[in-house]
Amino acid sequence: MEMNNSVSGSQNLMEQTEKSLQEINDWTWSELLMIINQCQGLFPSVDSSPILEKCMDSIIGRISLYSESSPCLSTSSLDSSGIRVSCDSRSTESLKSSFSRATWWFEDLLVLSLDLVEMVIKSMVLQKFDNAIISKFLMYYQKSKFYTATLDEKRKLVETVIDMLYILDWNSVLCKSLFEILRVALSLNISKCSRNKLESMIGSQLDQAALDNLLIPSPHGMAHLYDINLVLRFLKAFLHDGKSQVTSMRLKKVARLMDLYMGEVAPDPCLKPSKFLALAVALPDSARDSYDEIYHATDIYLEVHSGLSEEEKMKIYCVLNCEKLSAEARNHLSQNKKFSSKSAVKALKSQQLKLKSLLQGTNNLKGNGGSPSSLGEMRSRGKTNEAGEQIVLYASKFELSDSEKLRAHLQGMQCRVMELEKVCRKMQTQITKIMKSRVSSHSNARSLPKLCS
Repeated sequence: MEMNNSVSGSQNLMEQTEKSLQEINDWTWSELLMIINQCQGLFPSVDSSPILEKCMDSIIGRISLYSESSPCLSTSSLDSSGIRVSCDSRSTESLKSSFSRATWWFEDLLVLSLDLVEMVIKSMVLQKFDNAIISKFLMYYQKSKFYTATLDEKRKLVETVIDMLYILDWNSVLCKSLFEILRVALSLNISKCSRNKLESMIGSQLDQAALDNLLIPSPHGMAHLYDINLVLRFLKAFLHDGKSQVTSMRLKKVARLMDLYMGEVAPDPCLKPSKFLALAVALPDSARDSYDEIYHATDIYLEVHSGLSEEEKMKIYCVLNCEKLSAEARNHLSQNKKFSSKSAVKALKSQQLKLKSLLQGTNNLKGNGGSPSSLGEMRSRGKTNEAGEQIVLYASKFELSDSEKLRAHLQGMQCRVMELEKVCRKMQTQITKIMKSRVSSHSNARSLPKLCS
């Protein structure tokens, strides 16, 4: 443009530009946003524009500074120094009034292109910004831009948001937000890489999920109602999560969630036995203290899928750990015609083993001492152990092919086992009371000489 010193008699355009950039810290917030909005349409990237790069650095610096120092900020109240503390919103319709001081900048940065947002997030991560605030901004940006974008722009937007969330601390991202992105992503056919990242993040927080989150319809063309494969991938990601420890408490929460999920998917007539089994065995046995919910889901599944082969049924039977079934569930199993006679005997054996363990505990208490009356009572009931052991021996004499006859006997024996359990519990309670009473009396006797002295 020939604006050199010899023509203008003053500073040329290059010198004036350099001087202006040196004074960028004196620009107002609104001026920065205006320059960025104009420049991002002229330059393909930040690297190709020193002006844009300096403006973005100033934006990030001011967000860091004023997010901590200002309780409430408004764009209309920005002065020449950059930002002035104000609690007056630009208008009653502005969303800024609902933001905390840490998120006042959310709406203003909606002018940024997706590439600039990506640059801002990466810079914030390097400068140790609060990851929870960054994740909230990404969700806000995605929701604000989504409805006016084209299909390709939506796909690119969701993929970028996922990629940016992935570099944050996953625990700072709300599980609910991840499932919101998932439901959007499933309809956009996003890249496999982004989908894997999203599934890994969800899997790492699976113990925070709710049942409704997992009831995701199966992909188009699949016969079953819900996307079982997706949930199995969540479980795999949870068990192999390298960013947080899978504690026993977290494992049990996920197990309870899976029990509820299996109860929901069990009535699906198109659910294959292999998928149902995969859900049942995905977690280790230690994750469950009780198998009652698994038994309930299995009972429903067998009722709906009555045409399964004996081999398929036996594989499903093996899922149950009868030792972790309640007495009520074992009693129901022994009378359940959908289960084989072998399963009924297995449940009864488990019941007997529990009874034997209970009796063993009673005998241990007896060995530690007891009153003559309690000992006499135990002698009068001393044959309970022997009776309990005879139950399974008695059951084993029947031919398993004669299932109806066996079930009738099993029902009678089940009632006997439950009676014996009640007797043993009562004996344990009485002996425990006697032992506590003796300890208390002994303690009082030792303290008596001190009181007399």
